[in-house]
Amino acid sequence: MDLITVRRADLAGPDREQVRLLVEAYLRQTELEKAEQQGEAPADDALPERYRAEIHDPATAYDNAVVHVAEADGELVGIVVVQRSGATREIKRLWVDPRARGRRVGSALLDAAISLRDLPVRLTVWEWRDDAMQLYRARGFAVMESWDERPRLVCMQLEPDPTLDCDG
Repeated sequence: MDLITVRRADLAGPDREQVRLLVEAYLRQTELEKAEQQGEAPADDALPERYRAEIHDPATAYDNAVVHVAEADGELVGIVVVQRSGATREIKRLWVDPRARGRRVGSALLDAAISLRDLPVRLTVWEWRDDAMQLYRARGFAVMESWDERPRLVCMQLEPDPTLDCDG
């Protein structure tokens, strides 16, 4: 098994295109799954307008976020985007290329996302994504009362760890 490294993304430089492709793959898969879960035919190839900034200009779209990427053999194979939102940090995107699954890439990305535990870390996940929910629970996330009105979206939160020294 090749070495997986996780590092901060350089969205203004060499990581821009691969991050764009990873985010686009994540969004397309999510839209496909939502259509399947609702018993609908998948929509045409176009993604909803609300996603365009993330795909076309990730550096600007994630200006107020921390973005980590997982790399194997010089290729980016996963991404996690964490935004600070008031008194919480929120995991907005977590995606592993299907070809890299089963190699603990998602675990490594999640660990990077929750390494700073000075605030609660929250996320939303579709209820049919059992593997993702299992990973989040294994890291201590608990299901919370929903802060999102979309049906079948599960809200989870990881409480801060007061024993960690987040300043140094």
